[in-house]
Amino acid sequence: MDLELSDTQRVLRDRARGYAARALAPFAADFERRQAVPREVLAEMAQMGLMAVNVPAELGGAGAGAVAYACAMREVARGCAATAVTMAVTNMVGEVIVRFGTDAQRARHVTRLASGEHAAGAFALSEPEAGSDPGAMRTTASRDGEGWVIRGAKQWISSGPLAGVFVVWARTGGAGTSGISCFLVEGGAPGLKIGRHEDKMGLRASATVPLEFDDVRVPADALLGVEGGGFRIAMMALDGGRVGIASQAVGIATAALEAGLDAVARGEVRGEAQRRALADARCELEAAWLLALRAAWLKEQGRPFSQEASVAKLYASETAWRVTNQVVSALGPAGCRRAPSVERHLRDSRVTMIYEGTSEIQRLVIARGLLKG
Repeated sequence: MDLELSDTQRVLRDRARGYAARALAPFAADFERRQAVPREVLAEMAQMGLMAVNVPAELGGAGAGAVAYACAMREVARGCAATAVTMAVTNMVGEVIVRFGTDAQRARHVTRLASGEHAAGAFALSEPEAGSDPGAMRTTASRDGEGWVIRGAKQWISSGPLAGVFVVWARTGGAGTSGISCFLVEGGAPGLKIGRHEDKMGLRASATVPLEFDDVRVPADALLGVEGGGFRIAMMALDGGRVGIASQAVGIATAALEAGLDAVARGEVRGEAQRRALADARCELEAAWLLALRAAWLKEQGRPFSQEASVAKLYASETAWRVTNQVVSALGPAGCRRAPSVERHLRDSRVTMIYEGTSEIQRLVIARGLLKG
C-alpha cells in the first residue's frame, strides 16, 4: 500500500477541503438551526463530483476510487458532519446500483445522482423491529401482474425527504435473510409516505425520517439484482459504507481537535494534563485514519475488505467519541458552549458508533473473522 496520494486523489481531497472550509464550516451551525442542508449545497457538491466519487466517469461520476472517497469524506465531515451523511449515503446508493443494477437502472438513477438531478439517494434497510437484524424484516414485496407491491415501514432513513431514489429491502420469500430482495423506488412514488423529521441529538441538519409503504407499486424492472439476493447486496453495501463512516468519524474528531488546538494557541488551555490529552487525541486519530485508508485501499484493489472495514469503523467511531470528549474536557466550560462548535462535534460523533452497524455488530463481525482464521 502506497501512502502517497495520487494526483487524482489529491485533487479531489483538496477540492473537498476547499469547499468545506468555504461553504460548510462557516454555516454548519446555521444548517443545524434550520435542521436542513440547503439543496444548492448538495447540487454544488454533485457538480464537483463529490456525490459519485467512486462511480465510473461514463455514468457521470468522478471515477476517482475508494481512497479518494475516504479522503473527500473526511474533509467534508470536518466542515459539516450532517452534510457528510448525505454525501455518504448518496455515494453508497450510487455504488450499489453500479454494481448490481442493469444498464437501464444505471442510466436512469446513477447519472441523476452524479449530476445532482437527484438531490440525494436513500438506503432503506432498517425497520422499527429490525435494526441490527435484517432477518427480522417485516416489509414485504408481493408480485402483482408484471410488477410488485411493497407494503411495510422503514425507520431512521437518512435524506428521506430529499431522495430521488430509494434502495429498499423487502421480504419476497420465507423467513430469515434468504427471503429478502432489493428494489429501487423513486421519490414521490404513489403510496410512499415520508414521516416527520426525527428530533435527534446530533447530525440535526441531516433529515432522518420513517417511511411507510402503503401499497407502493413498482415495475418488474425495479428489482435490483436477483430475487432473494437482497441480503448479500445489503452486506456488501454496508462494508463500503463502513469505510465512509470511519472517514466521517475521523473528520468530525479532527475538527474538534483543531478547535482545541486553536484554544491552546489563544492561551485558553494552559494545563499540562489538557495538553497531553490533545496529544493523545492526535495519535489516536492518526491510527484511525490509517485504518480507514487501509480498508479503502483494499476495496479499491478489489480485494476482500469486510474485516478491515469493520476494524476501521469500530476504532474510528469510538476514537471520535473519545477525542471529542477529551477536547470538551480540555476546554472546560467553553467546550460546552455552542460558539466554539466543539459540543456539536461531540453530539455529531455519537451516532457513528450506531449507523452502518453498531460497535457491537462490528465486534461480532471481527470476532467471526478471527475464529475463521
